[in-house]
Amino acid sequence: MPATLTGALWLKGLHPGIPGLSCPLRALTGVPCPTCFLTRATGAALIGDLSGSLQWHLFGPIVALGLVLWSVLALQQRRLIPKGLLFWPLPVVAGGLISYWLLRLSNNSWPSG
Repeated sequence: MPATLTGALWLKGLHPGIPGLSCPLRALTGVPCPTCFLTRATGAALIGDLSGSLQWHLFGPIVALGLVLWSVLALQQRRLIPKGLLFWPLPVVAGGLISYWLLRLSNNSWPSG
């Protein structure tokens, strides 16, 4: 499953015109959610476009790296949740994601897309 998700995002990075899901919060309120543009940023990072990834979302390369590591470990161990997978970074990343979202909201710094 993680390798499939990583592959789908890689394919989306190669072909940005592939349809995807839009943000329900943004559609209903006009306010982007903390993960708005993260799919595009992750896809760009997976194809090696770090500059483009960072323009979409600061966390794109981080998510891409996490997905690749998760995929490799899951395939090696043949487990969806591999043994030895560290969970302590999740609250740190979540806090950073919320902080980055609040900063973007206060600066109104969202890509047009």
